[in-house]
Amino acid sequence: QVQLVESGGGLVQPGGSLRLSCAVSGSIFSIYPTGWYRRAPGKQRELVAGITSGGSTRYTDFVKGRFTISRDNAKKMVYLQMNSLKPEDTAVYYCNIGPYYAPEGTWGQGTQVTVSS
Repeated sequence: QVQLVESGGGLVQPGGSLRLSCAVSGSIFSIYPTGWYRRAPGKQRELVAGITSGGSTRYTDFVKGRFTISRDNAKKMVYLQMNSLKPEDTAVYYCNIGPYYAPEGTWGQGTQVTVSS
């Protein structure tokens, strides 16, 4: 069973940066894509960025040019570098593994990101 543990969230001012980390357990990490998702207050969870085992990336329009996803296959870690943060980026951020729109891991606690002055 795949377990995921997110960290790195916090309170940041608009225009600031944060780097999120996700530790993934399980042997499927090296062959499956991984994604970062977020759930803003009152909204459904949505995909933010994804990366395949080979390093191909995808981003939703609202984070393109600001966020960068990366992964370390040896450490089973996934990262999300977030720059130029906006108040609308405020959400709980989660990672997961598997097909982007049908991930297979058990959702973790997530990490809270709050962008506010």
